[in-house]
Amino acid sequence: MSLRHALLGLLAEAPASGWDLSRRFEDLLGSVWPAKHPQIYGELRKLQDDEFIATEAEGPRGRKEYRITEAGLTEVRRWLTEVEVDHTFRLEPLLRSMFFWLMDPDKLAEYLDREAAYYRGLADYYREIAAAKDRGDYGTDPQTQSIRIAAEAGIRLTDALGEWAEWAQSHPPSKQRKS
Repeated sequence: MSLRHALLGLLAEAPASGWDLSRRFEDLLGSVWPAKHPQIYGELRKLQDDEFIATEAEGPRGRKEYRITEAGLTEVRRWLTEVEVDHTFRLEPLLRSMFFWLMDPDKLAEYLDREAAYYRGLADYYREIAAAKDRGDYGTDPQTQSIRIAAEAGIRLTDALGEWAEWAQSHPPSKQRKS
């Protein structure tokens, strides 16, 4: 995923400071793709150098509020329609599953319990977002509808990962490596 395009998409909604973008990024995208403050601020500088964003206002202590430019809007739309999607899944739980055979059976069961609980909790969180969107708590504009679509993907993916963790508990590796 492109941090620059995610930031442009967030700025397409409304001008925001780097701090506001960091919070919004965490709220909307944190469980999908995390980005820390230094990454966001560094990318904002690059976006400004590329003239995809401009400073809308400056406040106390050097606080800047950024807005997307026409060039930035064109760029995010180009990315959405013309750039090949990276379909790579980088899920550490799936990487770890390749090495479950190295774990003590009791530790593996504990780990899979935590994973199943984590994904159930995350799916419930996405359900809360979806329900609020469905009730119209945040309006019915196209951006809200897009977030609702993303929340549904989150529900389905995390439900599937929770089910996978539960399935894996009943199908542990039959041999354990001896130390």
